[in-house]
Order: sequence, then structure tokens, then C-alpha cells
Amino acid sequence: MMANTLYKLGAALGLALALSACAHQGRAALDEVGAPQVPATLSVEEADAKLKQAASEREAAEDEFAARELECYNKFFVNNCLDTAKEKRRLILVRLRAVEAEANYFKRAESVRLRDIDLARTQESARLDAEQRAAAMPKPVKVVAPEPAPPKPEGKSVAEREAEQAAKVARQAAADAADAPRRAAREADYARKQADAVARQKRVAQRLAERQAEAQAKAAAAAASTPAVAVPVPPAK
Repeated sequence: MMANTLYKLGAALGLALALSACAHQGRAALDEVGAPQVPATLSVEEADAKLKQAASEREAAEDEFAARELECYNKFFVNNCLDTAKEKRRLILVRLRAVEAEANYFKRAESVRLRDIDLARTQESARLDAEQRAAAMPKPVKVVAPEPAPPKPEGKSVAEREAEQAAKVARQAAADAADAPRRAAREADYARKQADAVARQKRVAQRLAERQAEAQAKAAAAAASTPAVAVPVPPAK
């Protein structure tokens, strides 16, 4: 009996060491490689496809982790099993967050680029219209007597205001492009937290339902197995 017990303890210890080594190798590979390399997005359609695929893979990873988590509670080394499952999910989510950040950044940059093109077209159209109006105006009649100098217009001219507006738009576009990775990271982190919260709620509800069903089954079995006890009847006086 002692030999059998020692054999079981040795086998369990070997399994724990193997799981720990697997988790350590996954972390080391990620640290050596650094941030995941994401192929550059070339179109808005491709960015949307990447985001859709990332959402699908994220859901699959969460489902796999939930199933693995339930399996771990039936194993001898529960914590080691859970750590391995969490590490696998973490590596998948790190890659998916990088894909989502790159796709969202491309979509924002593309939106800024199209907005700049529209603004440039509007400004060019206004300039051509002003030139046409200036060319259609009749030439002034020459007067021998010197004319008084025209008063200077109050405030800034249309060209100055347009130039300031264009500069303001360009600065805003540059600021949006510079802040895009941080915004994308915050959005991805928020989405991850929301997904984790929903998954946890599902798992907790499932575990509570399973425990309630198990308790009801045990109570029913106990009631069925308890023999009826005869109550003595006192003799009639």
C-alpha cells in the first residue's frame, strides 16, 4: 500500500512539473519575440475582416478556456491546470489585441486621409470660384484724379481664415493619428474586460446551477434511502 501511495505521488508531481514547464515556455517565447507582428492592412474592407476574425477567435478562446476551467476542477492539481489554461488564453488575446489595434488604427488613418482630400477639394473649388468671379468683374474706369486709398478691411481676410482653418484641421488630424494607437489600446482593453465579465458571469451561473442540481439530487437520494420508522401506539386505557 505504501508503494502504491508513493507511486501516485510521484506521478502527480511529474504532471505538475510538466504543466509548469509548458506554461514557462509559452511566456518565454512571448518575451523573446516581443509584440506580435501583424501584417499591414491595405484597405478598410481588410481591416473590417480582421476585426471580425479577431472577434470570432476571441469568442472561441473564451469558450475553450471556460470548458478547460471546468475540466481543471476535476483534476488533482487544479491550480496548475488553471494556470496553463489562463496562459494559453492570454497569449491568444495578446495577439488578437495587436490585430485589432492595427486594424482600428488603419481605419482611423484612412478616415483622416479621406477627410483631408475632401477639404482640399472644397478649398480648391472655392479658389476657382473666386478666380472666375474676379475675371467676370468689369475693369474699373481710369480716373485722372488720384483716388483715395481704400480703407483696410477690418479683421482677417477670407484667404487668411481659410489658411488658419486648414492648418487647424491638419493639426487635429496629426493629433488624432498620433493618439490612435492609445485609443485603440484602450478600446481593446475595455472590450476584453467586458468579454471577461460576461464569461465569468456565465461560468458562475453554470457552476451555481450544477451545484444546486447536485444538492437536490443528493437530498432526493437521502430521502429515498431513509427507512420509515414505526411510531409506537400507547395501549388503550
